Amino acid sequence: MTDQAARPAARPAREFVVEADGGSRGNPGPAGYGAVVRDAATGETLVEAAEYLGVVTNNVAEYRGLLAGLRAARGLDPDALVHVRMDSKLVVEQMSGRWKIKHPDMKPLATEAARVFPPGRVTYEWIPRADNKHADRLANEAMDAGARGERWSASGSTAELDAGGAGGRAAGAGGSGAVPAGAAERAGAATAAGAGGAVGRGAAGGSAEGGRRTGDGPAATPAGSAGSAEPADATTGAGRAPGADGSGGGEAAPARGGAAEGEYLGRAAGSGARGAVAGTDRRGAGAAAGGGSSADADVRAAKAVASPGWGPPDLGAPATFVLLRHGETPLTPQKRFSGSGGSDPSLSSVGREQAEKVAASLARRGTIEAVVASPLARTRETAGIVAARLGLEVAVEEGLRETDFGAWEGLTFGEVRDRHPDDLDAWLASPDAEPTGGGESFAATGARIAATRDRLVAAYAGRTVLLVSHVTPIKTFVQLALGAPPESLFRMELSAASLSAVAYYADGGASVRLFNETSHLR
Repeated sequence: MTDQAARPAARPAREFVVEADGGSRGNPGPAGYGAVVRDAATGETLVEAAEYLGVVTNNVAEYRGLLAGLRAARGLDPDALVHVRMDSKLVVEQMSGRWKIKHPDMKPLATEAARVFPPGRVTYEWIPRADNKHADRLANEAMDAGARGERWSASGSTAELDAGGAGGRAAGAGGSGAVPAGAAERAGAATAAGAGGAVGRGAAGGSAEGGRRTGDGPAATPAGSAGSAEPADATTGAGRAPGADGSGGGEAAPARGGAAEGEYLGRAAGSGARGAVAGTDRRGAGAAAGGGSSADADVRAAKAVASPGWGPPDLGAPATFVLLRHGETPLTPQKRFSGSGGSDPSLSSVGREQAEKVAASLARRGTIEAVVASPLARTRETAGIVAARLGLEVAVEEGLRETDFGAWEGLTFGEVRDRHPDDLDAWLASPDAEPTGGGESFAATGARIAATRDRLVAAYAGRTVLLVSHVTPIKTFVQLALGAPPESLFRMELSAASLSAVAYYADGGASVRLFNETSHLR
């Protein structure tokens, strides 16, 4: 007998499919991951993994889910071929080597994931979220368990049934981490799930739809859902000249973006932004809904603001700008123009109280990762109060300053009308017109804000940042996000110490999440 004949035939490599997902209710917020390992030939679920992660971002949770799935597959067979399917375009493209990995939190996770199997043993495929239900359900179960102060338990999991798999599982060991699904079979429960085009054979009824089995279990409800956020105090009655400080009194001036330190009084009625104020999906919505304490309301609001919402789920976490108008100054109730070329007033006692209230609200929400302020005194003071409460530093950004109103600084709208009627008419008629004395036009302000936006989106990609600014810049952020014409600035009212929010996605899209929200001041 030859040596060659004596050697046993090489065992063909096993093939696994790993499906993984992660989510964060707040981004960053309470987060968890889920992962499933299947036999590629039969579709049999071999391992489930899920874990609550504490407060991290969506992308970090997705990478942690990938790592858990790969490690579980390696535990089954370190020589296996693995096909990873995820609904995160970011993770799939980065792990496939087509996109660069820039975020410091994701680089080590990606490096670790690449080392689980030898090079060439793992391939990646992007799938729609609807095809990743099993891992999604596991991630939500982990987040729900974390919210209860518990660890995820396989014995209580219904993820496979909810996602369309058949059969149950035996009571397995609880806790986070990977749980072999084979334990369920040993207890006599059948499993079936489709993966990579293979559909397993299940015991209970159900029907195959589009290659995915429909199980008999109860329909799953995502762990959280929230409707669109509605602006608070954002509309004005006909005939009322809305002051940007929300008082509604004073001179009747057009609300052109921001002018009098009531910083533009509007001749228009509604202030609601024309575009959609986005709702939230399971990544940003919590399990609780409806009534509750003010703290609960703040948490729900934070989730609505910081989650991707209507944005495509495969583009990664957006850069979310929470836009805070500074608190009142002595000029605010007097409805005087107060831009970047005037006396640079500080906050009044009312303004400081407003800043404390918004600081307490944002602290309860817990989503702000950085604070950036206009260089003017009123914004730096507001930002300082908030940042101190959040334990953050304040960065100053020149591009967030208010428009320079030239010779109109310190005047009311009526005083400008009496002294410079022609210049005022021209200013109201065209965004290219400058205030008397060489102030800044709204066209120039718009170009400055667009450049500032691009710079900050690049600097804070995937993060939630508080920008403390003024009426004109904040309205311009909203106008640009909506693709609205310049005259839309006439139709917005922005109260002192109000919150607005815009999310910016990797493909250049933007979503207005909140506008002129003032409930924290009540």
